[in-house]
Amino acid sequence: MLTIRKSQERGFADHGWLKSFHSFSFAGYYDPQHMGWGNLRVINEDRIAPGTGFGTHGHRDMEIISYVLSGELAHQDTLGNVRAIAPGEVQRMSAGSGVQHSEFNHAPKASTHFLQIWIEPSVQGVAPSYEQKTYADSEKRGVLRLVASPDGAQGSVTIHADARLYAGLFDGSQTAQISLAPDRKSYVHLVRGEVDVNGVALAAGDAAMIEDERALRLDHGRQAEVLVFDLAA
Repeated sequence: MLTIRKSQERGFADHGWLKSFHSFSFAGYYDPQHMGWGNLRVINEDRIAPGTGFGTHGHRDMEIISYVLSGELAHQDTLGNVRAIAPGEVQRMSAGSGVQHSEFNHAPKASTHFLQIWIEPSVQGVAPSYEQKTYADSEKRGVLRLVASPDGAQGSVTIHADARLYAGLFDGSQTAQISLAPDRKSYVHLVRGEVDVNGVALAAGDAAMIEDERALRLDHGRQAEVLVFDLAA
């Protein structure tokens, strides 16, 4: 079964310095029908105004992935990491027993556009940790490139969660297919462009929630950038 969630159906918050679309219930946005999907808890599409950002705040027992689309995200945390995250990079922070961090856009004129993703961990209270890797467009073009997994397979960042995250770029005749296990869930989030998922058309910001399907097929991409999650049910 494949269920489509249109972009305009997401929650939205305008804080002036931050404009955010919420795929699932988050902060002031509450929808009991969209509390998460499997162990995927948050996908926030954020745009941070120039010279602003999230001040120091804490997390615990959550796997947090940042995926920058444009601009740059400055990260600083209590683990001693001071990093800049640019498009093409995937940042993973395991909050575990507790960590504090800040995220800023230091650019004077350009906004920072990124996705913040939370996945519920399979074990709690682990020591907090940080990882960041770059995946060139050439690694994602016409394929689903594994970028996060429980075992760091294929050079992906390692998460303490029963989930795998793939990223891909599709245009024209490019196509990809992966097999789906019957006891798991999948989630497709179209970052930009257009693409067909199992024959159903998605536009930028749309998502597909998938269960009880044998395979997932992406084709007819039109400058599409897509994230695919393989999730514990």
